[in-house]
Amino acid sequence: MDSQEKVIYHGHHMRIEYPEIRKHRFTKDFSWGFYCTEIQKQAEKWASKFNTSIINVYKLKDIEHLNVKQFEDYTDEWLEFVVNCRSGKTHEYDVVIGPMADDTIYDYIEAYIEGQMNKQKFFELMKFKYPTHQISFHTIKALDHLDFFKSYTI
Repeated sequence: MDSQEKVIYHGHHMRIEYPEIRKHRFTKDFSWGFYCTEIQKQAEKWASKFNTSIINVYKLKDIEHLNVKQFEDYTDEWLEFVVNCRSGKTHEYDVVIGPMADDTIYDYIEAYIEGQMNKQKFFELMKFKYPTHQISFHTIKALDHLDFFKSYTI
């Protein structure tokens, strides 16, 4: 594998050689897109909610040529970005990388949005969460930087 390539995973109920970006009823952390992770176990957890659990493995290459937004950790900027995206707002990035808001974290975000929790309390609770990672692709141009490598059933 080239030094510019990275292996990423997508958990699903089927093999996905040609990823797509679909608009769904609910927006996700970084808006509508095709979501993957660098953490194999996390992808396996995503896939485990299906009767048939398949992990798709991709090589990601040359994303430095794309408009990429990267969050290193849970920050004020990350929180505002996720709140905006989950509220239906879109952005101009090809790729967004950062930690994810799982169901528990999403409950914290809802409490923050509704004024039941301030930022300080939100980040205090976040310190105790396990590490997560997501990389979301939001344009066809971004998907062109993914090469399907293989899939396997768990």
